[in-house]
Amino acid sequence: MREKVKLNSSAGTGYSYYTDKNKQKTTDKIQKKKYDPVVRKHVLFVEGKMPSHSKK
Repeated sequence: MREKVKLNSSAGTGYSYYTDKNKQKTTDKIQKKKYDPVVRKHVLFVEGKMPSHSKK
């Protein structure tokens, strides 16, 4: 029921957080204001794609 998601920085620094969300209750994308240590400010983090892990 819970799905892992990646939160990408809107400042364009490439920094990201990983969290999980309940897909049934939250159908839209998550947006949270969190600290980005690269720019040393609180910026908006938006839900993005999780990296694909291909099996070899």
